Amino acid sequence: MWTLTLRGGARVAVVAAQWYDAFGVVTRGRVQLELRDGELGPVLRRCAGFWLRGTGVRALRNPGRRTARVHIVTPRARTVTGQSTHPVRELLNDGGTT
Repeated sequence: MWTLTLRGGARVAVVAAQWYDAFGVVTRGRVQLELRDGELGPVLRRCAGFWLRGTGVRALRNPGRRTARVHIVTPRARTVTGQSTHPVRELLNDGGTT
């Protein structure tokens, strides 16, 4: 499990191959799903869970001003032995905005 932090107004792209089996749970703030066709999907609030597999979601957005947090769980265990090369984690380490 890892945590995705989105500052107010931030957007993070969802690349299907990297998020294939990901399940997210909003633990703080609000997160809006951006769909494949560019349309904005539902705004999810604290305690809302969502799958990314097969949903057509192309990005996660924070529509609010306050920081949002999402716990991301994947069924395949990953061992982290050093600095992560996961693009979203690198993005977060670099300030968390796009």
